[in-house]
Amino acid sequence: MALMATPEQTQTMVCYRHPRNETAVTCSNCGRPICPECMVFAPVGIKCPECAGTPTGAKKAAVRARSYADVGTDFIVTKVLLAANIVVFLAQVVQSGSLTNPFGELFVRGALYGPAVANGDWYRLVSCAFLHGSVLHIFFNMLMLWWFGRPLEALLGRGRFLAVYFISILAGSAGALLVSPDVPTIGASGAVFGILGAGLVLERSRINVFGGSALIIIVLNLALSFTLSSVSIGGHVGGLIGGALCVFAFSAFGRGHAVYGRFNALTAVGLLAIAVGSVAIAYFKVRGYA
Repeated sequence: MALMATPEQTQTMVCYRHPRNETAVTCSNCGRPICPECMVFAPVGIKCPECAGTPTGAKKAAVRARSYADVGTDFIVTKVLLAANIVVFLAQVVQSGSLTNPFGELFVRGALYGPAVANGDWYRLVSCAFLHGSVLHIFFNMLMLWWFGRPLEALLGRGRFLAVYFISILAGSAGALLVSPDVPTIGASGAVFGILGAGLVLERSRINVFGGSALIIIVLNLALSFTLSSVSIGGHVGGLIGGALCVFAFSAFGRGHAVYGRFNALTAVGLLAIAVGSVAIAYFKVRGYA
């Protein structure tokens, strides 16, 4: 039998090939929402054209649609974020005159630091995520972004992936300030943990992102976070929570599908609430440092 959506989901779930068509039916194999035009009645359940595996015009159209989507996405957001981080690190190296100690003016003005934030440098909540302290630091963060950012961007699309990334930065900064407000903090790891947190929630909802290994990856990385002395535990945990909450917002907090559901007012309010809540946590933590 094909999976049926709840009455609430009926209002928000749309066909993955025809976004204007609302539906309550999902493919019995992959779980993607399908409208009557895309339904293929198989011996067991109703399937989408791709999962049905029949050489029909519907399948060819689906393949073309997926190819166009791949070209349109092409992991462009992940690539731009990678490039931005690398360019900023190179600027740090040039400005400081050192590859092993890139702590020049950019670091001083951009690192997350409680007293500086309390004095009005709120941009540091974001700027800190594009600064790194060493070649190894940026290498591992960018490697994680490349490994896990691409599949999440391909699944969520550019806009939602960007929301996860930047809201996770804010949540990670809030977490870092909660744990160590007087220690300068830099690095994209909060955003990377947000990507992992989003993948974990999706995989717990039976939406494959990282091959079902999100939980193991998170556990291993958290173990390293508590082992290494130079790691911002608050930043990692905060980013993880921020990314997970973003996926709940995408699903309109359980009323729709996290990936294929419509982006409605409730989703927008939810994302805004996570971002504002992160900034508010940072504010109440650092206000005594001014």
